[in-house]
Amino acid sequence: MRRGRVIVVLIALLGIVAACGGTSKSKGSSGPDLSKGEKGPITVANAGFTESEVVSYLYADVLNKIGYKVNVQKVSASEVFQKSLESGDVTVVPEYAATYADQLNKIVHGPKAPSVASPDLAATMAKLTPLAKKRKLTVLEPSKAVDQNAFAVAKKFADANKLKTLTDLGKLGKPLKLAAGPECATRPFCVPGLKKTYGITITKVDPLGVDTAASKSAVKDGTDDLALVLTTDATVGDSGLVVLTDDKKLQNADYLVPVANTAKLTPAMTTALNKLSAVMTTDDLAQMNKKVDAGQQKAPDVAAAYLKDKGLL
Repeated sequence: MRRGRVIVVLIALLGIVAACGGTSKSKGSSGPDLSKGEKGPITVANAGFTESEVVSYLYADVLNKIGYKVNVQKVSASEVFQKSLESGDVTVVPEYAATYADQLNKIVHGPKAPSVASPDLAATMAKLTPLAKKRKLTVLEPSKAVDQNAFAVAKKFADANKLKTLTDLGKLGKPLKLAAGPECATRPFCVPGLKKTYGITITKVDPLGVDTAASKSAVKDGTDDLALVLTTDATVGDSGLVVLTDDKKLQNADYLVPVANTAKLTPAMTTALNKLSAVMTTDDLAQMNKKVDAGQQKAPDVAAAYLKDKGLL
């Protein structure tokens, strides 16, 4: 259900990979040896959507502060994203713990490998860390910010029925219409999961998309009862909706986590990025996303203001 990165064919990849190196040094060059603590140009990549872009600038700013010249690179193709990180053309990227654990598991064990992620962050990290090591990558400390699927109802409906959680909604026993992407009908964390975990019956999926203005509007005006949104969307309340707590933890632990090329990672980088992860919350990230998407502010400016407010810049 996550906003995905576009898959491209191999011929296209070859040209893009070459462009993704930014100012970082290629293998065998005479540039600085970052593994020995030497300072030099490095690249932070993002996946091309607002949240990933904002976090990439957060990473870039804290690394700039400790003396690295950082190039921020947008890489919207998933294969390029992974290949550039493994090659060292990219030094660090923001990832989502559960989603990335499953992605790496398929890379390491084949496309039919079962899911290794879970709603438990510690258990997910215990699976992710060794998988990353096999690809010569290091997973740093996860942040407190989690970007998960969430389900929202109209505030008037929630107030009238005293709804706070998805368990409350299940106990209501009312068949519901859900505004979401069409794939929601079969995804385990959507319609089947709502039924299995909470006893919620969805009679129709209105294919208006995940966390779109159309989906939120359909719930606000009563066309649909429930909308699939994201936990880092700070505009849900502005749309007259409220998110119901996933109290039985249907969704996996998609906490934001920095993933770095092990050979390029230094102790100073690790310390700087872990300090950021220690303070960044889901609401922090949601508000930064809102400033870019709704407030028309630029991602680099939003990132810098946040870090200054937190005393990290």
